[in-house]
Amino acid sequence: MAARYQYETSPRKLEPDIRKEKKKQNIKVVKDLPKQDVKLSKEQKMKHRKATLLVMVIFAVLFTISYRNTQINEKFNEMQELKTKLSSLQKENEQLQVTIENSLNLSNIEKQAKEKLGMQKLTNKQTVYVSLPKKDYIESATEKVEISDNNENWFQKLVDKIFNK
Repeated sequence: MAARYQYETSPRKLEPDIRKEKKKQNIKVVKDLPKQDVKLSKEQKMKHRKATLLVMVIFAVLFTISYRNTQINEKFNEMQELKTKLSSLQKENEQLQVTIENSLNLSNIEKQAKEKLGMQKLTNKQTVYVSLPKKDYIESATEKVEISDNNENWFQKLVDKIFNK
């Protein structure tokens, strides 16, 4: 069987192998055999149940781990978005603080008052002096103020009322 191929321009024809045809004829396929009922012992049933339960538990654990990982990823993405929002708000806040500081500059305030509001500096003619008497304007209290101590017990209050009459 080693020389089955011929390396020429016209290969010779191969003859069919007769031995293979005989083997095919001896094999008969029986299709209509009844299925045999296989009875499993209680030990084998318990082993199958335990294996099934183990597979279900492993599946549940893997599903739980996968679910937790997706939740962690979602929270991480949410945290990253919040960090970017925070940084943009901080930049905006700093810019607003700089504009406020620039607007509080006295020269800027004076410039805006002159340009937008049409204000002018006071002259000596516009200055009015007010004279006030040197009398003290503080009024003294006319009512007596009592400070009561609420920490006294009822017996002490009763004794104070009896002896103070």
